[in-house]
Amino acid sequence: MDEGGLQIKHDLCIWQRAIFSRQDSEPPIRPVLELKDVSLSIHTGEAEQFLLSQISVHLPHGHFAAIIGPSGCGKSTLLKVIAGIKEHDAGEIHWQGRDVMTDGDLDPHEIGYVPQFSIAHELLTVEECIESTLRLRVAGQSGEELNACIDKVLAAVGLTDIADRRVSLLSGGQKRRLAMAMEMVSSPSLLLCDEVTSGLDPKSEDEIVHLMHDLSRSDKRIVLSVTHSLQHVALYDSVLVLYQGHLVYHGGPKLLAHYFGITNPADLYPRLAERAATDWHRSWEKYRPSYYEQSNLPAIVPAPAPVKYDEKTGLPEMSEEETIERLRKIVEEKDKAAAEKKEDARDDEAHQSATRVPNAFAQFGVLLARRWKLFFRDRGQVILQLALLFGFPCLVVIFALDGLPQVRGLVADGGANLLERARQEAAALQQIAKTGTLVSGLIMFQVILLALMGSNNSAREVAGERNLFEKEKFAGLSPLAYVASKVTFLGAIVFAQSLWMTIFVNMIVGFQGDFVAQAMSLFLVNAAITAVCLGISAWMKSAEQSSLLSIYLVGFQLPLSGAVLALPKLLAPVTQIFIASFWGWSGFIRSMENTRYYDAIKQIAQTEPAGGTLCLLVLSAHVVVGLFFAYTGCKNSRWE
Repeated sequence: MDEGGLQIKHDLCIWQRAIFSRQDSEPPIRPVLELKDVSLSIHTGEAEQFLLSQISVHLPHGHFAAIIGPSGCGKSTLLKVIAGIKEHDAGEIHWQGRDVMTDGDLDPHEIGYVPQFSIAHELLTVEECIESTLRLRVAGQSGEELNACIDKVLAAVGLTDIADRRVSLLSGGQKRRLAMAMEMVSSPSLLLCDEVTSGLDPKSEDEIVHLMHDLSRSDKRIVLSVTHSLQHVALYDSVLVLYQGHLVYHGGPKLLAHYFGITNPADLYPRLAERAATDWHRSWEKYRPSYYEQSNLPAIVPAPAPVKYDEKTGLPEMSEEETIERLRKIVEEKDKAAAEKKEDARDDEAHQSATRVPNAFAQFGVLLARRWKLFFRDRGQVILQLALLFGFPCLVVIFALDGLPQVRGLVADGGANLLERARQEAAALQQIAKTGTLVSGLIMFQVILLALMGSNNSAREVAGERNLFEKEKFAGLSPLAYVASKVTFLGAIVFAQSLWMTIFVNMIVGFQGDFVAQAMSLFLVNAAITAVCLGISAWMKSAEQSSLLSIYLVGFQLPLSGAVLALPKLLAPVTQIFIASFWGWSGFIRSMENTRYYDAIKQIAQTEPAGGTLCLLVLSAHVVVGLFFAYTGCKNSRWE
C-alpha cells in the first residue's frame, strides 16, 4: 500500500477510536423534557411505599400532554416532582439538556404551575390580579409595557370582557382561566396544570382544555395537564397513563384504545384493574419504542451495542465505508445539536432578560400596596378593627369609673400642714388595697386587651393565604419581601391600637407617670403577641389551626403572668419569661415609680414587677423571636 493509502488507513483508525471513545463521544440529542427512571417513595413503618416508580418520559417542544389514571396513582405527585416542589429519590430529570438535580431547578420564568386550589385574592378584580402578578414576576416594565402585557394576557385567556370583575364573582371556569392567565405573564416554556378541569361543567371543561391546547401551540410551549376526565383525549398530543405509581402507557391518544384492547376510553380504568401495575409497566417497557415511533415522540435511545475490537490492532471491526458513514452522521448530529443549542440559548437569554424577577424591595412595595387595598375592601375587617380600636379602650374606662375619686385623690398635697397630711395618709391607707387592685387591674386589662388585638391582627395573616403565597414564592417571590410587607402593615395597625389605648385611657383615668414609657410598654406587648402569632400563622397548615393556637396563647397570658395569682417560686421564672403580659404589666407599673400608684400596687401585688428597662428588652426579644419564626415558616415549603 502506498503512503497515501497508509495515511487514509491511519486517519480512519483515528476516527474509529474517536467515534467509540467514551471520553470524546457526546450523548444523542435529547428532548426538551426528559424523565429517566424517576422514583419517589415514602416509608410507612418498616415498609417502603413507592409513590412513583421508574417513570421515563420524553416530550418535545410545543407539546400538549395529559396525565391520567385512577385516584391516588401519583398524577399530582409526578407534576410536583417535575416542578421541583417534591424531590425525587432516584432517576434524572433533564430540561433542555441540563440535569435539574445538579444544575438547579427550572427558573421561575421557565415554568408555570397552576395548582388545584384558587390562587387569587377574592377581593381583587381580574385585572388587578394579573397586574400584581406581573409586577411581582417581571421587572423593568414601563407603564405602557405593563398595560400592553395585561391586555395581551387577558385576550389570550378570554377574560378581556370581565377584567373589572372581582374574583369572588367569577365562575369556576373563569377562575381557572384567571389562574392560567397569572402564569402566562412570564411566558413560561413549561406549563403544568393540576386538575384545572375538575368540578367544572362540561362547557367550561371543554373551553379550558381548548385553551390549554392553544397555549401549547404558542412559543413552543409544553403543557402538561393532570386530569381525571377522558372526555377530551383526542385533543392531546400524547397521554401518560399512571397506575399505582407506575407508568403503563405514554403515546398518542389514537393508540391508547389499541394498546389496552378497549373500544372506549371510558373503559380504561376497569381494564387497568385486571392486571397488576408491575405487569402493565413491564409490558409498556417492552412496546414503548414502537409506540413512541408511531406517536412522533423523541425516541428513548437504547444503550449502544457492545463493539467488537480486533485483537491484533485494537480497532473496532468496521469497514472503511461504515466508519466514514458513521463519522458523517455524527458530524451532522453535532452540527444540528449545536445550532439548536445556540438558538435555544439566544431565545432563553432574550426571555430571561424580558422576564427578570424584580428585587425584594420592589416586591415589598407591590405586596404592601396590595395588602392595604385588600384591607380597605374588606368591610368586615375594617369594622372589626375600628370596633377593637375604639371599643376596647372604652371597656377599660368603664371599669375605672367608680374608682376615679380614689385614683385622683391618692397623691398627697405637698402644701398641706402635717395634721392634714396625716389625715390624707390615713385615708389613703384605708383605700390602698382597693386602689392598688384597681390600678393594677386596669393596667393588666389594657395589656390583655392589646394581646387579644395582637392575636386578631396576625393569627390568619399567613395561614389564611398560604396557598397563594406558596404559588407566588414558587414563581420567584422573596420570602423576606413577603414577611417585611406583613410586618409593615401590622406595625401600622399595632401602633394605632397601642397609642390610642394609651391616650384615651390616660385622658379619662388620669394615670400618673411617664407617658412615653407607658405607651412603649403597651406598644411592645401588642407587637410581641402580634409577632408571635404571625410566627404561628407561618408554621400552621390552616388558618383555623393558627387561630386556635393563638387564642390559647392569649388565654394563658393572665393566669401565668402572676399578676393576679402568685405563681410558685420554682415555676415563676420558667413561665414568666414567655408571658408577654407580665412584662407589659411590669413595664407600665415601673413607669409610675415616682407616684403613689406604684406604692399602692406594691402593697397588694402578689408578684414583684420587673425592671422597666428589662421589660422593654424582653418584649423586644419576643418581637424578634416571633419575626424569626415568621420568616423561617414562610421560607419553608407548605404546599398542600
